[in-house]
Amino acid sequence: MSLFSRLAGAALQVSLTALLAAVVPPYYVYKLTAYLLGAVFPEDVAGKVVLITGASSGIGEHLAYECAKRGANLALVARREVSLREVGDRALALGSPGVLVLPADVSKPEECKKFVDDTIRYFVDHLVNNASIWQVCKFEEVEDVNHFRTLMDINFWGHVYPTRLAIPHLKKTNGRIVGVTSNSCYIFIGRNTFYNASKAAALNFYDTLRMEFGSDIRITEVVPGVVESEITKGKILTKEGEMKVDQDERDAILGPTPVEHVGDFARTVVRDVCRGARYVFKPRWYMGVYLLRVCLPEVLAWNSRLLTVHRVGASSTDTLGKCLVELPGMRRTTQPPSLRSPEIKEQ
Repeated sequence: MSLFSRLAGAALQVSLTALLAAVVPPYYVYKLTAYLLGAVFPEDVAGKVVLITGASSGIGEHLAYECAKRGANLALVARREVSLREVGDRALALGSPGVLVLPADVSKPEECKKFVDDTIRYFVDHLVNNASIWQVCKFEEVEDVNHFRTLMDINFWGHVYPTRLAIPHLKKTNGRIVGVTSNSCYIFIGRNTFYNASKAAALNFYDTLRMEFGSDIRITEVVPGVVESEITKGKILTKEGEMKVDQDERDAILGPTPVEHVGDFARTVVRDVCRGARYVFKPRWYMGVYLLRVCLPEVLAWNSRLLTVHRVGASSTDTLGKCLVELPGMRRTTQPPSLRSPEIKEQ
């Protein structure tokens, strides 16, 4: 490297440091002002139409309940019709003036077109892309990567298809897109190769859309940590391409990580979305882990490998994380009672 290049690089670093020192204080004044205005004058979703995918269980289900309590009309999408209708009935009881139940598979463009068309007859003000599945295995164990096309089709394309179809209508209503991603966008968790990649793709998709749309369509990205759901019950896409509940695999990865109650999570998300938040991190302490990723990525990688990849027994699920969660009292402390049962909704 030439002397000139070194001097130019040093000058750039000094200039950027000085720029940050000048810009950061007023920027945080602006952020605080925007937060206070959002808290005092939140968006009223009463009477508006909120379309939610992945609404038959977990996060999507409870987002529907929180929107219903605020008086929103709901269009609920998921593959399991019986469960979806149960969610719709409860949403009506909680205060929603109207609920559309739209059984569909978000990985299929033609089905996405149908449920978006069915919804826009009543307008659409908020699109909540929440549908997701979980994959667990090390990349080298995968015999056929095509097994994981299903995961990308749901976790990434299942966000893209509804968004593309709803854009013209969201522009008319100056609506909002809420994309539910994952802390796996930032934290490279072992044995989650394809899942991590799909969530990072979705996050970058929404970041780019926010830049392109400006104020025409508002975008909030929800970044959950470990939240009570069927996924954290252990519902996974196996390396053979099958969906099943495997709580040993779940424990091998999540270990003793505290699990957020889904009702509390959904309440915070809907509140912050109505306040105009660009991002919702929940639980908040995951922001500290994100800073660890930025400042000390080697430490984060070492910790993840130690807890989720390194074996302490004969089985592939005998990880240190699993051993820790099996310590006396640990599971009761970190997991809600619902996660101790492998039962999930079947229809």
